[in-house]
Amino acid sequence: MKRALVTGGSGDIGRAICQRLANDGMEVIVHAYQHPERAAEVVKAIQAVGGSAEVTAFDVADEAQSRRLLAELLDKGPIQVVVNNAGVHDDAPLAGMSSAQWHRVIDVCLHGFFNVTQPLLLPMIGARWGRIINISSLAGVAGNRGQANYAAAKAGLHGATKALALELASRGITVNAVAPGIIAGQASDSAFDRAAIKRLVPAQRAGAPAEVAALVGFLASDAAAYLTGQIISLNGGVV
Repeated sequence: MKRALVTGGSGDIGRAICQRLANDGMEVIVHAYQHPERAAEVVKAIQAVGGSAEVTAFDVADEAQSRRLLAELLDKGPIQVVVNNAGVHDDAPLAGMSSAQWHRVIDVCLHGFFNVTQPLLLPMIGARWGRIINISSLAGVAGNRGQANYAAAKAGLHGATKALALELASRGITVNAVAPGIIAGQASDSAFDRAAIKRLVPAQRAGAPAEVAALVGFLASDAAAYLTGQIISLNGGVV
């Protein structure tokens, strides 16, 4: 049974990804930081239908803590799939953005990718099979007012995705990013009303977390072995 780590696994999108990978027969490590109790709920739901899952909790922005907890997970065997989904946003026009706002978002969304992914690479290379899937955002593709910090982090993640894909392609490891647009859930429901979504999205609806999870499930599968180094937009037709 392949093991998959999903950071930020207790949110709307993270939960759907965890459930999809578990349904696909993987042992899922559900990561959380501020709300490990929510991750425990995801694990319980997966186990209730016969799946395999466990919780881990650490701050992806803390390199030392991340390495320590990942080493404990690796003691149980290699992690073949990593989904870098943990992220935060702290919005403000750049002219009024504080240093703390800038650095915290970069630390979690970009440095967190390094802190989680780098320790997993050598075991993955040794297995000569792996899937690294980075959850980005439309903001990283097109920018967004008030999100210079978030857009910069996600655009940086795109560059890292492409570079790492080149490094690992010959080792049977793929690296891709998914850039969702407006996805239904707690965050987007409070930010966009139905009229705004119809105005902004050609498909005239928000995406569903399960639709993000379906794409991640494909990217994590053997069927996606020839797909690597791509930034895949999932946004209802926004171009």
